[in-house]
Amino acid sequence: MRFATSGPLTAVVLLLLATMTRDGSPVHPPLPPPPAPAAVPVAAAPTPGAMPSASPSPTFHDGDGPVGSFLTTKSQAVALTFDDGPDPINTPKLLALLRERHIHATFCMVGFRVRDRPDLVRAIYADGHTLCNHSWQHLLNLAQRDDAYIDWDLKHTNDMIRAAVGADAPIRYFRAPGGNFTPALVAKARSLGMDSIYWDVDPRDWEHTHDNGAAAHISRVVSEVKSHTRPGSIVLSHDNGQPNTITAYQQLLPWLQEHFTLAGLPTSGL
Repeated sequence: MRFATSGPLTAVVLLLLATMTRDGSPVHPPLPPPPAPAAVPVAAAPTPGAMPSASPSPTFHDGDGPVGSFLTTKSQAVALTFDDGPDPINTPKLLALLRERHIHATFCMVGFRVRDRPDLVRAIYADGHTLCNHSWQHLLNLAQRDDAYIDWDLKHTNDMIRAAVGADAPIRYFRAPGGNFTPALVAKARSLGMDSIYWDVDPRDWEHTHDNGAAAHISRVVSEVKSHTRPGSIVLSHDNGQPNTITAYQQLLPWLQEHFTLAGLPTSGL
């Protein structure tokens, strides 16, 4: 077969011939070489008998108070707990008193106040005090709210605390507003890594109606704490909105320290 040696047809024919083998089958351009496989690191052989490292899981304990919450520390130590803060006026004063005497306490904090004063949460944590979730807005009927709200409430409070002090900060305890625990609320707290704490000493420092002035109120709070505290007690007081409580603890801290071992609730469980 003869072909013209010039013109557009010639170019097409030559191109066609260049893409065919002698037997008329198409020529496929060579594929690029496959990329070299990435090097896979070889894990070191484990030491005989060693277990892989893992983050420690919370250790939960059976409480001696309402529906599994803790009424006492179940030890000889007395735990001071302060609720409803942080308070921009009273919390710094209380921290100064505790710092002066090298006493650690537990602060049960309300979520929206944590959001508003993260600087005070950082000060509490920096001084070595124990962090406790006291719900987002202190609803006394929290346990009667629907499951979705309770889940959001406790998680959001923890999120605010950790936003202030760091994602790894231990929040090992929950206290229901008013101590209104139910089995479901204790179980929810436990599912979030928190034991529930009640108290066995309550001077009702928030109640002023029966006291004839600040001096009488302070005297009553001091008397109640001194009369009822024993080894293992969890003492309930309030820093939010209670300046007389701070004054009462100016008297109480030296007395408590003289008579008891004072310690914040431990971060690894009661």
